[in-house]
Amino acid sequence: MKKFKTADDYILVKSQWEKTLNQLRKIILSTELTETLKWGMPTYTLDGINVAGLVAFKSFVAIWFLNGVFLKDKQKKLINAQEGVTKALRQWRFSSVDEIEPELIKAYIDEAINNQQAGKTIKPAKNKPLIIPELLADVLVKKPKLKDCFRQFSLSKQREFADYLVQAKKEATIIRRLAKIEALILAKIGLNDKYK
Repeated sequence: MKKFKTADDYILVKSQWEKTLNQLRKIILSTELTETLKWGMPTYTLDGINVAGLVAFKSFVAIWFLNGVFLKDKQKKLINAQEGVTKALRQWRFSSVDEIEPELIKAYIDEAINNQQAGKTIKPAKNKPLIIPELLADVLVKKPKLKDCFRQFSLSKQREFADYLVQAKKEATIIRRLAKIEALILAKIGLNDKYK
């Protein structure tokens, strides 16, 4: 993932979406949210807490709402991009600048701000059991050094590795992810450490 220093840098690289991103950014910046960069993309916070963000993909641009599950969404604009994985995050996707409805978008953002101020969040599940996928379990048995390093991680970090593997659908992706996490485990680096 490319690192950007500013939202302007991010938008310049996503040149095919420059007009759309700038228009959405202007709407978000008309609120009390503060712009920052997190996970390599423009993120908008309230008192340091993530509320919304902008992201550009090949075929669409999206505003994501960290706790979008609490938005009323009467216009049915929001989707859960990862059903069964994402509990609170919701996206509003745009395929062209013509789909932008400034007043409606601002209403959604204002509601997200109000929800944040009211403390509406989904808390992570506590004491969720660690379920190690069979493929990872086999590798840990065959490679004692890897197993020792894996055990040194906290339960939550072990769970991140396991979940990352389980979420892959194609065999090629599973194999690629297994190689990646093996290297991280041996280097004693958590899966998401670079984002913290």
